[in-house]
Amino acid sequence: MQNSTAEIILEIRERQKAAFKTGVSLSLNERRRLLLRLKNGLTKWEARLTDALWTDLHKSYKEAYLTEISIVYNEIDLHLKNIEKWAKPQRVKTPIKLFPASSKVIRQPLGTALIIAPWNYPVQLLLNPLVGALSAGCTAVLKPSPYVPHVSETLEAMIKDCFKEEEVAIVQGNREVNTLLLEQRWDVIFFTGSPALGKVVMEAAANHLTPVVLELGGKSPCIVDKDADIRLAARRTAWGKCLNAGQTCIAPDYILVHQDIRDKFIAELGRQFDSLLGEKPMEFEHYVRIVSDKAFDRLCGYLKCGKVVYGGDTDASQRYIQPTILTEVDPGSPVMQEEIFGPIFPVMSFASLDEAIDFVSGRESPLAYYYFGKSGKEVMERSISGGACVNDTIMHIANEYLPFGGVGNSGMSRYHGRDSFEAFSHTRSVLTSGSWLDTPFRYMPYEKLWKLVKKLL
Repeated sequence: MQNSTAEIILEIRERQKAAFKTGVSLSLNERRRLLLRLKNGLTKWEARLTDALWTDLHKSYKEAYLTEISIVYNEIDLHLKNIEKWAKPQRVKTPIKLFPASSKVIRQPLGTALIIAPWNYPVQLLLNPLVGALSAGCTAVLKPSPYVPHVSETLEAMIKDCFKEEEVAIVQGNREVNTLLLEQRWDVIFFTGSPALGKVVMEAAANHLTPVVLELGGKSPCIVDKDADIRLAARRTAWGKCLNAGQTCIAPDYILVHQDIRDKFIAELGRQFDSLLGEKPMEFEHYVRIVSDKAFDRLCGYLKCGKVVYGGDTDASQRYIQPTILTEVDPGSPVMQEEIFGPIFPVMSFASLDEAIDFVSGRESPLAYYYFGKSGKEVMERSISGGACVNDTIMHIANEYLPFGGVGNSGMSRYHGRDSFEAFSHTRSVLTSGSWLDTPFRYMPYEKLWKLVKKLL
C-alpha cells in the first residue's frame, strides 16, 4: 500500500478547512444528507467490505456483520433519528443577579477531525466515529490501518465513492504517515489503539492544544465468584475470548476464579470452547486468524508463561492459535503484564472477593471489567473501568445508548450515540442580556446598595 505524501495530506486539510469555513455543515439537512450517503454507501459496499475482512482476518460474513457492519448501521440510524434534538439550543436557568438576561447552551462542530483507526475492527472503528463527526457537522480525514490492506483499500474506494474530498477524505500508510498527520493542526483527533500509541497522539496534540478522544485498551479482568452460574460464566467468557480470536480491546484478558470452583470452571471453560468452535477450530468458518506474523510470534511467547491445560495448538502458516487456557501463571510474567490481544486465557484463583478486587485495583484502570456472581453491585461500586458487564462480557458495546470509552490508561472521553455527537462538538455558553435595563450594581466603585449586592451574590 502506497503512503500518502505530506503534500496530499496538507492539500486535503486545507480544502476541508476552507469547506468548513463556508458554514455549509451547520445545516442539519446537510448533516442528514451526509449520514444517509454513508448509510447508502455502506449498503452498496457491504459485500466487498466483508470479503476484504475475510481475506485479511479470516473473519466470516456473519461475524463481520454482527461486530462491524450492523453496529455502524445502528449508529447512523440513531443519529438520523435524534440529531435535531441533540443540536437544538438548550435553555438553562439564569440567576436573578443577572436580570434581565437569558441563557442557553449551543453545540457547534469543532471543525476538521482526524480519525485514526486500528486493524482489529477496521470497518466499525473507522466509520462509527465518522458518524459522530458528520452528525456534529465536522469534516473528517480518515486513516485506516495498513495491517489490513484489503479492508483499507476497500474503505478508500467506498469513501471516494460516497463523499467529496472536502467533506470526508481518506489517507493511507504506515506509522510514518501517522507522524505526518499528527504534525498538522486539527480541530479534534479521534484515536483508537494501544496506550503506548495513545501517549504519542496526546503528546502531538498538545503541541497545538488539540482536543483528543483516546480509545485505548488494557487488561480487562473477568472475576468469576463462587456463587456464579459456572456454565453461563464459562460460555460467555469463552465467547468473549473467541470473538475475533481475542483481538478485541474489550476482550476478557484474564480470569480470576474463586478457589472453591476453580477446577469445575476450568473444565467447563474447555467444554465451552469445544462447543463454540468444534473439535477442529482451525477448520471452523467463524474463527478469526491472528493479524500478522509479529503478533503471532508475540502470542506464542505467552504460551510459555504458564501451564497449558487446554488448547495450545498453533500453525504459523495460517497464523492460527487455538483458544488456550493457562494456569500456574506468575502475576509478574509478560502474559499478566501486557495486554494479550489474542486467544490465550490466564486463569488465577482467589480466596475472597476482597482479594480479587484488590488485585485488579492494583493495576491500571481497564477498558472493561467483567464480573459473574451475585455481588455485582458491590464490585461495581468498588472498582473503576471504562465500561463493565455483570454476568456477561463484551455486550455493553452492543448498546448504542451506552457511552463507550476508557478511563486513565485505557483512554479518555467517550462516544456512541449522543456521546459521539458531543465528542465532535464544542459546547458553547451564551448569555443574552436585556438592553432595556442597565443595573448599576456591577459598576465601580461598588458602594451603591452594597449590602443588597452581597445578598444577591
